[in-house]
Amino acid sequence: MIRALGVSEVAAHAGLTVDTVKSYARDGIMPPADVMIGRTKGWTVETIDAWKVGRPGKVGRPRKSTDPTT
Repeated sequence: MIRALGVSEVAAHAGLTVDTVKSYARDGIMPPADVMIGRTKGWTVETIDAWKVGRPGKVGRPRKSTDPTT
């Protein structure tokens, strides 16, 4: 039997919020779902792990250094 993760389980596994996973899925940032039950999407752990490896790191402006010597 295939074990598929729902949105909340994907969020917990990937360290994201449920809203982020939903928006990523809606915007095509998430990989295609491995299974669909009705309108509910599901991904395998392997799919999410492979997707996490391929994602870029955090982007944006670097934080200010709190080290007074820099």
